[in-house]
Amino acid sequence: MSDGFLMEVCVDSVESAINAERGGAGRLELCSSLLEGGITPSIGLLRVVKQFVHIPVYSMIRPRGGDFLYSDREVEVMKVDIELMKSQGADGLVLGALTEDGRIDTELCVELLSVCRPLPVTFHRAFDMVRDPVVALETLISLGFERVLTSGCDISALEGLPLIKRMVEQAKGRIAIMPGGGVSERNLQRILEGSGAQEFHCSARCNRDSNMKFRNPHVSMGASLSAPEYGLKVADVAKVRALNAIAKNTL
Repeated sequence: MSDGFLMEVCVDSVESAINAERGGAGRLELCSSLLEGGITPSIGLLRVVKQFVHIPVYSMIRPRGGDFLYSDREVEVMKVDIELMKSQGADGLVLGALTEDGRIDTELCVELLSVCRPLPVTFHRAFDMVRDPVVALETLISLGFERVLTSGCDISALEGLPLIKRMVEQAKGRIAIMPGGGVSERNLQRILEGSGAQEFHCSARCNRDSNMKFRNPHVSMGASLSAPEYGLKVADVAKVRALNAIAKNTL
């Protein structure tokens, strides 16, 4: 961790990965389908990203969107995906699982962590859906997770700032608390100063229009809430640099 902080950028394309590194990101969280909050990326995406960037790449392990209560077959998919990501050069992994009553699924997490080792593992924002964050944090510490990504169990890290601050104080360095969710140039300084966190998570994306000249406006490849067919969201070098500068000035 240089400059006293670490900026993790969530990316779902090679272009975004390259831009994030150029802008000063210290680590990437690689996933697909950010519209669903991120799911497991393809092997092809991981392999090509690793060819073009030199910072650590942590791969999301999430077999689908929706909740974090997984069936036995979904668990098998997660285990295979972990092995595949490890074999293709992932530097770390990002996962999470809950019980039906909103607690950390300790048994499943132990199983998944054993497959992940020796790679470091982040518990993702499934944490924001737990019943009791104080108990959940102690559970993650006991299990051996390296960090937890959280918006403070609220709609964004800014709204969840009071809880994030309490989590940092509770953790006492036993686990990294990484604020994420709606982090931008407008609120990063307040989040870092208000939480005491040394890492933060963002996507730093901008809209980029498709290069397609012929366009059929009557057809969409996804559901009614899908992303625009001719619009792309990519990590923006200028945004990443701006966030990097704010963090340097703050910490």
